[in-house]
Amino acid sequence: MTGFAQRMMGNPAFSLVYEKAWRPLFTRGFSLGGSGTADYDRALRAYLARPGERHVLDVACGPGNYSDDAARGLTGDGRYIGIDYSAAMLARAGHDHRAERVTFVRGDAHRLPFADDSFDTVLCLAALYLIPDPLPVLDEMARVCAPGGEIIVFASARSSVATLPGGALAAGLAGLRIFDLHELVDRLRSLGLEHLEQTVTGVGQYVHARTPKVPS
Repeated sequence: MTGFAQRMMGNPAFSLVYEKAWRPLFTRGFSLGGSGTADYDRALRAYLARPGERHVLDVACGPGNYSDDAARGLTGDGRYIGIDYSAAMLARAGHDHRAERVTFVRGDAHRLPFADDSFDTVLCLAALYLIPDPLPVLDEMARVCAPGGEIIVFASARSSVATLPGGALAAGLAGLRIFDLHELVDRLRSLGLEHLEQTVTGVGQYVHARTPKVPS
């Protein structure tokens, strides 16, 4: 069964306003009205835009929010691929973000249609809490991430505010999962990832981790 949030993501009308109107408002909400999440998001976009020959996979990319940033600094054979299950979101992404190094494909985050070790950077930003059975998605992200590559996730976090009476019920009815603070970090660590960094901003969390390098 899908919740309200999942149905919204598949709505063509919602895809029209998601990136410009809904996303900024929703991001501020993760910081409880503050700027912590927005500040981190700006820093992340600048980091993604750094020069380099990378293959970037954006899991549950929506309407391509990060495609321009991630593709801007790519050199050589570098490429950005955004994958999403929503045809409406992908249609909007293809319309708004046309670039030589950018490709959007439809697919299931639980079964990514890519070979092992295919990408240097694997993202899942503001989407994991919408995906049914989300932790196996991290397994797939780790599988397609090359040795020495990075995984970056932005998701919900069970802070003191998120544990208020009725908060979990409201999130469940909307189809949103609130992750315990240890869930994502522990899952990535169990997959062998290293150098895990977790930054909590209100009821959101950014997690950055790296896959082990192949011994020389």
